[in-house]
Amino acid sequence: MEYEKLIAARARAMRPSGIRKFFDIASEIEGCISLGVGEPDFKTPWAIRDAGIRSLEKGRTWYTGNAGLAELRAEICTYLARRLGLSYTPAETLVTVGGSEAIDLCVRTLINPGDEVIIPEPCFVCYDPITTLTGGVPVPVPLKAENGFKLTVEALAAAVTPKTKLLIFPFPSNPTGAVMREEDLAPLAEFLRTRDIIVLSDEIYAELTYGGRHESIASLPGMRERTVLVSGFSKTYAMTGWRLGYACGPQPLIKAMTKVHQSAIMCAPTTSQYAAITALRRCDADIEAMRGEYDMRRRLLVDRLNRMGLTCFSPEGAFYAFPSIARAGMPSEEFCEKLLYSKKVAVVPGSAFGASGEGHVRISYSYSVEHLTEALHRIEQFLQELGV
Repeated sequence: MEYEKLIAARARAMRPSGIRKFFDIASEIEGCISLGVGEPDFKTPWAIRDAGIRSLEKGRTWYTGNAGLAELRAEICTYLARRLGLSYTPAETLVTVGGSEAIDLCVRTLINPGDEVIIPEPCFVCYDPITTLTGGVPVPVPLKAENGFKLTVEALAAAVTPKTKLLIFPFPSNPTGAVMREEDLAPLAEFLRTRDIIVLSDEIYAELTYGGRHESIASLPGMRERTVLVSGFSKTYAMTGWRLGYACGPQPLIKAMTKVHQSAIMCAPTTSQYAAITALRRCDADIEAMRGEYDMRRRLLVDRLNRMGLTCFSPEGAFYAFPSIARAGMPSEEFCEKLLYSKKVAVVPGSAFGASGEGHVRISYSYSVEHLTEALHRIEQFLQELGV
């Protein structure tokens, strides 16, 4: 059979994840230090693991309701009010298989073929392919290091057309670490309040904001009713393998997203849901401890990169640095391949995050100081051998 002809054109046209490509190569190189994947190096806090174990011991291995456990949805609402000053009800909350499913559900629920989706770039790798698979039209908006990789109202206004349906709002940002403060959000909210554009606010890194509390665009006047907030437990609680996320938003949108979810997934993992209740109730101190460690690593990494001549914007959120490699005089993918094979250090080319990411690489500092220090030593050697 000619399988290539059988595969749907949109699936065939998708390019593989640039993140996973380098991770897969690195996993086969002995002695390689991988700084490519955004995965916390902390164990899931014991209280959360214990809650998961106890749920299994009690035989809680059945399906939950499609939208998730009522107790968990209520606890998510309490958490958002307590930590971020946001007000939602359980009926406005959907528990999903990671934040990625919540993103997919939102796009599939809202986008018809030909609808335009504004995507600030550089950005997380899934936004463009999910949009394309629905028949939507991705509209990239390049962000610039000179203004902190923030989305400006001028750039947004230039991208909006009568076909614009959705704005993906990915802050704190993967890969740049950019954060939008209240003064940055206000002009965007003023612009959006007069238009029928929904905002998909990906706030998976909300708790990893340095130098002040995260501000959600949903908290601004007139924005709650036009925002679907997406978040999850992977980054905040070091629960990547538990695969649990959620979406909060206007009830009609959440109800429609739940219909798609129940047909595609049924429900999120039951054990993970019970564990997440404990995470939300008992693990604030663990959040603070992990954020403090990331903050220390952030300052170490950025200082060292700048001293070796890889100019680096100081990230204010998430756990990534996005240094410029312009002085190396080569494309980001070539830079990463040469670094990987000559020095056994894996980082991700900026081009993996959209065309505007070219000229940069993404380095995750969700790894130990020992790993970071050795990797930085090897990177400096690599630059010296290049003569730059």
